[in-house]
Amino acid sequence: MQLLFLRTLALFVGVTVAVPAQEKRVHHKPDLSDHAHDDAHGYQYDHEAFLGKEEAKTFDQLSPEESKERLGKIVDRIDTDKDGFISHAELHHWIKHRQRRYIEENVDKHWKEYDQNKDGKIGWIEYKNTTYGYYMDVEFDDVDDKASYKAMLTRDERRFKTADRDGDGVATREEFTAFLHPEEFDHMRGIVIQETIEDIDKNGDGRIDLQEYIGDMFTPENGENEPDWVTTEKKHFSEFRDMNKDGFLDANEVSHWILPGEVDHADNEARHLIHETDQDNDGRLSISEIMEKMDFIKVSTITDFGTLTEAHDEL
Repeated sequence: MQLLFLRTLALFVGVTVAVPAQEKRVHHKPDLSDHAHDDAHGYQYDHEAFLGKEEAKTFDQLSPEESKERLGKIVDRIDTDKDGFISHAELHHWIKHRQRRYIEENVDKHWKEYDQNKDGKIGWIEYKNTTYGYYMDVEFDDVDDKASYKAMLTRDERRFKTADRDGDGVATREEFTAFLHPEEFDHMRGIVIQETIEDIDKNGDGRIDLQEYIGDMFTPENGENEPDWVTTEKKHFSEFRDMNKDGFLDANEVSHWILPGEVDHADNEARHLIHETDQDNDGRLSISEIMEKMDFIKVSTITDFGTLTEAHDEL
């Protein structure tokens, strides 16, 4: 089971399916909301950005009194320096936390499985033995593609060592998160780029040519005609991806392709919420200002989340 999980994790970006490249390779931050950000037609975007999508589904179930009481608890949690105000930095951090929840849930799911000695850390040996232990004992003799599994072990070890910033061979929770989700960490960008090139570069020259680029997305079968989107991707390769026009994608060009610079939507949303709620224009929110804007913030949604956080100890 563990090996199957690893295979899925390690080769996720290498699975060949007939979909456009941007759907498979490009790493985007999770959306704050499925709704359009248009206050003229409601505040659902703000609700989901503040709470997370799942929690926002369970709003409008509390009385005004319950809402106010639980809102106070939520504000207290956001106010990390306990000065009685919510700053832009605190609100930005909170929204980013909600945005990252899907990652945290994934890490939670696997943490206990790999922390074999229950010391709150995961060593490389623990991870390796849990994931590869049986197969290593038989030197991968029971595996059909022995070379692939040995390559997976080497690749995992390289990724683990990069995530292990202090080099002690043991991953803290943050380091283990970087190992499982390298696209979320700046110091792991090189690993994401390297693994992507290794997945697509079939001739081993360290670059991606047009044939390899298209082959990663589409392989015709039985005389199948080339879809229009493949023609479009060929054009994208030559006109946009291959920036120096040498016919190949190098590491820098792959970086621009799969890890594009993005607008910080969490930062924009924090600024928006403060702009709409900050009545005295001091750049921060007091509890009274938040209470005055209950309709905008949708207190019932926020306080329902307060109940969830108390029950699940997510914060």
